[in-house]
Amino acid sequence: MKAKHFGLFPLFLLAIAGFGTITMLLWNALLPSIFGLACINFWQALGLLVLARILLGGMGTGSMKHMHQHRGPIYHKWRKMTPEQRKEFISNRRHFGFERPFNREHSDTFTHAEAEKENE
Repeated sequence: MKAKHFGLFPLFLLAIAGFGTITMLLWNALLPSIFGLACINFWQALGLLVLARILLGGMGTGSMKHMHQHRGPIYHKWRKMTPEQRKEFISNRRHFGFERPFNREHSDTFTHAEAEKENE
C-alpha cells in the first residue's frame, strides 16, 4: 500500500508545478498590462496559490457536500417535527414579529398543486 502512495507523490509534485506555472503565466500575461502590477516568478505564484487556499478555503474539494451533511441543530429539529408541531412553531413565531413567509399559510407544506388552485 505504501508503494501505491509513493507512485502518487510525483504526480502530486507535477500538479503543484503545473498550477504554479499556469498561475505565473496568467498573472504575467494579464495583470501587469491591466493594473500595472509587477511580474511574478514561479515561487511567488505558488505563494499566491497558498494564500488563495488559506483565504478562500478549499479549491473544489466537495465543500458543498460537506455543508449539506452538517446542518445546524435547528434544521434537524425542524425535520423531526410533525406537521402540527410545525404549524404551532410558525404561529408562535408570529408573536415575536415574524410574518408568514411569502404570504402563504405554511410554506413547507405548500405544494405546486395548491399554487395552481390559487391561480385558477
